[in-house]
Amino acid sequence: MWQWFHKWGSAKWFYQASAAWSRVFGYFALLFLTLGLVWGFVFAPADYQMNHNYRIMYLHVPSAMLAQITYLLIAILGLVNLVWKIKITPILARAVLPFGASCVLLALLSGAFWGRPTWGTYWIWDARLTSTLFLFFLYMGLWACYSLLPASMGRNSAYKAAAIVAIVGSVNIPIIKFSVEWWNTLHQPASIRLTQRPAMPASMYLPLFASIIGFYCLMVYLMLKRARLLLLEDELHKAWVKEVEPKLVGGS
Repeated sequence: MWQWFHKWGSAKWFYQASAAWSRVFGYFALLFLTLGLVWGFVFAPADYQMNHNYRIMYLHVPSAMLAQITYLLIAILGLVNLVWKIKITPILARAVLPFGASCVLLALLSGAFWGRPTWGTYWIWDARLTSTLFLFFLYMGLWACYSLLPASMGRNSAYKAAAIVAIVGSVNIPIIKFSVEWWNTLHQPASIRLTQRPAMPASMYLPLFASIIGFYCLMVYLMLKRARLLLLEDELHKAWVKEVEPKLVGGS
């Protein structure tokens, strides 16, 4: 098991193995996102209270969930890089960062359009909304670490700084998760829980599950695709790149 784990830390092995895995997750992402979003936006029944306004849930819930999961993944990758110095981990963190930032932005925007008919306003300084906005700023801080700091600090020092920011910022994730329970907020509790049967009918929650799975698959697909590009960019002049991509190196 550990030999398999360490193989993924090899730049050459990761580059070759991730090609097939990215295609698999890409196909699953296309399948589940199409199923979930088309079913949710077109065929799911209207809600007896919110009518058709609730359909934004099929974008809002998966994007809010994956925004948090992606940030935790970046923090874990940062911790692994600090402790075990596996070179592929900061590459993966950089690769998945745009997806997480896009998810939190989509969650904020879709939540605003959901809040207008529900609360009568696009934005309130609710604990859940405020902590999610802070998560967006954390993503922007990480983006600055990966994009701006290498020029002044060096690549490895910038990776360490980004890892520390991600690990410290992960304290915000349980605040987002439990803010509805800890404080008196307008935001509704979680739509689905692992320990409880959903209150909504199957015709509503099944497309939601499909959308969530689709977002997970899309995260892995985009992370692997972008990691391959970043890896080539960082290791372009290494011998293994010439071996696996001779045309690319020859053209450079």
